[in-house]
Amino acid sequence: MTTTTDTVFTEFPKMGRLSRECIITEKIDGTNAQIFISEDGKTIRAGSRTRWITPQDDNYGFAAWVELHEAELLMLGPGRHFGEWWGSGCQRGYGLSNGEKRFSLFNVSRWWVASPGATPQRIPTADPREVKWQEVLPPCVGLVPVLYRGMFTTDACEAALDDLRVNGSKAVPGFMFPEGIVCFHIAANTGFKKTLLHDEVPKTTVSKTRVM
Repeated sequence: MTTTTDTVFTEFPKMGRLSRECIITEKIDGTNAQIFISEDGKTIRAGSRTRWITPQDDNYGFAAWVELHEAELLMLGPGRHFGEWWGSGCQRGYGLSNGEKRFSLFNVSRWWVASPGATPQRIPTADPREVKWQEVLPPCVGLVPVLYRGMFTTDACEAALDDLRVNGSKAVPGFMFPEGIVCFHIAANTGFKKTLLHDEVPKTTVSKTRVM
């Protein structure tokens, strides 16, 4: 017997080419966070990886920080802005003290940090005919450190890991216990993570066994 679902044609999805550009960034060990800004640019909300948070029901103080910097953060514009909230008292801590924490956005292509001599760069896209340029990042926000931009190879990933292993974190120079890398494949629009330690072990198992 043939049903309606049996006759509906489903197209096989297109696959991205592996030999395309990627961006490798340092994976920071903090807590995943997001800032949501409404379409009219007037409403802002803070979130963790799994829920909305408030200063009264917070996650390592992120919602309180968002409330304190609301006017500045609204410069990010409408949409969802994902990043890592990290620093003193949060996971590795990175040697930061006196409660200092930082918010680093993941989308390193979209934003640039204004500094003398720096200029916005063209944003890599899956379609080279699509032209986009970087926007200025609000001063209270940072970016995860970029370790490599170029053609994807596993050698590039291993080289980035070796750099962290030997020279330490780029997020906080001198901190010698970095976590690992995230490799974002532009054509596939997908990120992959790899850690220096326990990469083969599920995260829940690592969190129970980690020795700090």
